[in-house]
Amino acid sequence: MTETYAGDAIPVFFLSDSTGISAETMGNALLLHFPDHRFERTVIPFITTPDDAREVVRRIDTTMDRGMTPLVFVTAALDDVRHELQRTRAPVIDFFDMHMQQVESILGTRGARTPARLHGVGDVKRYNARMQAVEYAIEHDDGQSVRTLDKADVILVAPSRCGKTPTTMYLALQHGLRVANYPLVDEDLASTDLPRPILQLQDRCFGIITTAARLSAVRTERRPDSTYASLRQCAYELKRAEALYRTHDLPVIDSSAKSVEEMSTLILQVLARRAHRHD
Repeated sequence: MTETYAGDAIPVFFLSDSTGISAETMGNALLLHFPDHRFERTVIPFITTPDDAREVVRRIDTTMDRGMTPLVFVTAALDDVRHELQRTRAPVIDFFDMHMQQVESILGTRGARTPARLHGVGDVKRYNARMQAVEYAIEHDDGQSVRTLDKADVILVAPSRCGKTPTTMYLALQHGLRVANYPLVDEDLASTDLPRPILQLQDRCFGIITTAARLSAVRTERRPDSTYASLRQCAYELKRAEALYRTHDLPVIDSSAKSVEEMSTLILQVLARRAHRHD
């Protein structure tokens, strides 16, 4: 497979013998500190045999032969796979090896070094909780169902297209939280009362806002040249939503300035503080 890179973009490879999520997450956390550089990212997961690894090395070294020096982030737990990947002529940042050796030294024992420990089904109870949370999120997305809203850990409240659904799914999949999201429509925005289905669930509600310009741009992709997407309508809905949040003292998160991961972390922090106060 031939890689093509735009202009002066730096090739980046995330390699793993599992899903690649850890390599991508940790690698991107570092790349964020180089905003003046452009990166072309490639994730290669499930490198489970030495033959797989040798093929990946050939692919990376081909990039080197074209005069481009890529960044290679690795989180392979299998020793034979990791050793083969390290044969590439490209510089390798091996998250697993550098940290695993330190942990093994502190604990005085060798780790299992098997793939899929983080995102696999090794912890069956946790895995099942995450899958049930995802099913709950799908059922309660965008106000589709209010049948078991009282079972929600979190309820995200906002006008349409403010970023409720991505945050809902992230919290469900990554943290196993039962999250519902409730859209504020015109009749809800006519007053500062919480809509009836969530009236008694204020302690679980989080308000989401954004900028009128960003909301208008997102809505225009869905319904161009509509009142729904107009800057005036977006500004009105956001102003009314903020009034509702203030009336009920809801925690508010600005989706225009934060990633889904950052928004989720803020929600988790609020939940943790509330749990601490309760204890």
